[in-house]
Amino acid sequence: MTAHPGDALSRSRRFTTLLVLGLLAGLGPFTIDLYLPAFPAVKDEFATTDAAVQLTLSATTIGFALGQLVVGPLSDRIGRRRPLLIATSVHVLASVGVAMAPDIVSLSLLRILQGFGAAAGTVVAMAMVRDLFSGSRLVTALSRLALVIGIAPIAAPVLGSWLLGVLDWRGLFWVLAAYAVLVIVLQLLFLRETLPPELRHVPGHTTLRQRYRAVLSDRVFIGVAVIGASIFGGMFAYLATASLLLQEVYGFTPGEFGLIFAICSVAVLAGTQIAGRAANRWGPQWVLAVSTALLIIGAVGIIVLDIAGLGVAGLVPPLALFAFAFGLSMPCVQSLALANHGEEAGTAASLLGAFNMSIAGLVGPLVGLFRIENAIPMGAVMLACGVLATCSLWSVVRPRQVQPVE
Repeated sequence: MTAHPGDALSRSRRFTTLLVLGLLAGLGPFTIDLYLPAFPAVKDEFATTDAAVQLTLSATTIGFALGQLVVGPLSDRIGRRRPLLIATSVHVLASVGVAMAPDIVSLSLLRILQGFGAAAGTVVAMAMVRDLFSGSRLVTALSRLALVIGIAPIAAPVLGSWLLGVLDWRGLFWVLAAYAVLVIVLQLLFLRETLPPELRHVPGHTTLRQRYRAVLSDRVFIGVAVIGASIFGGMFAYLATASLLLQEVYGFTPGEFGLIFAICSVAVLAGTQIAGRAANRWGPQWVLAVSTALLIIGAVGIIVLDIAGLGVAGLVPPLALFAFAFGLSMPCVQSLALANHGEEAGTAASLLGAFNMSIAGLVGPLVGLFRIENAIPMGAVMLACGVLATCSLWSVVRPRQVQPVE
């Protein structure tokens, strides 16, 4: 076996593998966010409240978090492919159920199951990348994966707003079912098992308890997990608020709503790709030092410019800056979290993802407590998340004590 099994892949095979893994990783964010532009339509059809509709979003993130906690450790024990196939099949069935949901309660419950099924794509994709690469190659590969993981939460509402031009809100879930079927087919055609049987029972890393202990006793992992959860919480505050803020407060059409998300998608894209090169040159911990500072600057800008009465013109630039910082952070969080946990990559990836989604699930109801009349509640939550990420970096991760990437 080579030091990095991914090195044995041809360039075309490596590209195909990362592309399929990216599509797998994107299933979760698309499942969560594709229907954000449909919030007003769901609210009207079921004659319910803004808070009840936002709760369906939180339900998905809760299912997603639980799914990762199950699928990640299971993939360390029995391999990557089988859990992925089973969970994604669950997603297909749940998506069909959501598309036919008769009421808001059924929709919320099925969204939990849908989130559970979508979890496998993200957690197993990260684990498979860690199986194949380490060191600087891991940072580079994760920056490619982050293209989808980072952009999908912002690009999904754009696609959703376009699809709403030709479909009703239920049609969005038929699209998600088709996406999951495509993922299953691509996995069968192009993905090989990356965790051979002899690596599933490494001494000291065999039982679930041993794997959790190895991960949760790592100070750097805990620190970057808090950072990851914070940045996801900040972006989720935007995602949970944007549909109502832009369409009902500012009067945007679905197309105009999609344009704002497109701008943020470009910002995330730029951040993820700069992160890979910058982390290999200066170290991911120092890239996080910059990105967490930018999170705070962006959030403060949202609040100050909204108070100044600049409306959308004052919202977009700091929001794009926050999105850029989000993209800059993601590959660095993932590489630092997985670097020392090759033997339990699935468990580490599952805990990282579960932290992210748990915080995101709490943010939705928190923002829902406020009447959406301006951007200040959203900006305040984003600021709190940026401050928490910064504190975790300097007090827990401690950049000067992190070993350099090799």
